[in-house]
Amino acid sequence: MTNSGPVALITGAAKRIGAAMACQLHSEGYRVIIHYGHSKDEALALAEKLNSQREDSATCLQANLCNSDEVSALGQRALGIWGQINVLVNNASSFYPTPVGEISEDDWVSLIGSNVKGPLFLSQALAPALAVSKGCIINMVDMHIDRPLPKHSVYLIAKSGLASLTQSLAIDLAPNVRVNGIAPGAILWPEREMDEDEKDKLISSIPLGELGTPNDIAKTLSFLASAPYITGQIIYVDGGYLSDSTPTELKSQEHPVPPDDPDPK
Repeated sequence: MTNSGPVALITGAAKRIGAAMACQLHSEGYRVIIHYGHSKDEALALAEKLNSQREDSATCLQANLCNSDEVSALGQRALGIWGQINVLVNNASSFYPTPVGEISEDDWVSLIGSNVKGPLFLSQALAPALAVSKGCIINMVDMHIDRPLPKHSVYLIAKSGLASLTQSLAIDLAPNVRVNGIAPGAILWPEREMDEDEKDKLISSIPLGELGTPNDIAKTLSFLASAPYITGQIIYVDGGYLSDSTPTELKSQEHPVPPDDPDPK
């Protein structure tokens, strides 16, 4: 493909927050590589939309992020499209409850694989290219690593691992690659139906008194991608949720931001 401008690979970018981040970077002149797990139709539609705005500026790649061979291949395929990677966004994530007593090996493989293993091996595969471009990695963490969500122990282990990985890679890949994270709060209503009482309860737990939007996350991504002296940081975009001293048990038990690709394999 022929084009110019920096290149971003965004995992789980077919819809919701991932798509908003792809659109934001594309609007700033990036060429974007849209990774997807099962959301092929949405990914292709997004690429078509972006290419209609600027020719040969978006493409799609599929990979199972729980399979290290596929992850390494994803990195090589992504690098081969335009010959460079400037920004890697590890966004795709599995998310579902794992009550104690019901946790299985499959749960561990899926949640740890998509949230930690995939980002680790993809970052490793692309680290040399990112060093050449003086690029950055941005990981999508979760505000609940500091205020645990009940019945989600494996997911929270995974996201806590991703937060630790963010700070470790910031040291290991410096000075040529910056690594930061974003911890979203209440950005989108869950895809399941919620009654008005549930919605009111969630909104009342947010000091700013409203949901955020995918654009809030996309703007934070844009800031981090263009901030040359910031690394090893995790920015909470949660409307002040974590600054509120309300006890956890009085807050909503519903995770307010279901990941964009709940089964990114």
